[in-house]
Amino acid sequence: MKNQKIVQRLKIIEGQVRGLREMIENGSYCIDVITQSSAAKQGLSNVEDMLMEGHLSHCVVEQIKRGDTVKAVDEVLKVYKLKRK
Repeated sequence: MKNQKIVQRLKIIEGQVRGLREMIENGSYCIDVITQSSAAKQGLSNVEDMLMEGHLSHCVVEQIKRGDTVKAVDEVLKVYKLKRK
């Protein structure tokens, strides 16, 4: 179910990016292009959030249950640092 939501969101973002290309090709007004670009970036950020939530609630929990806390903490920190860029 969760993967279906992510795939659906990615399809929407794909359409937004295709729309951006078309806007550039057609010489659309810069502010309109920037607005559309911002929407696509927000969409990707939402997908990242969904993926992180799934990873934390499943993969990291399983790693901790297995006693692999070092790996779990390393992965959480890696994602945290990526999100801050």
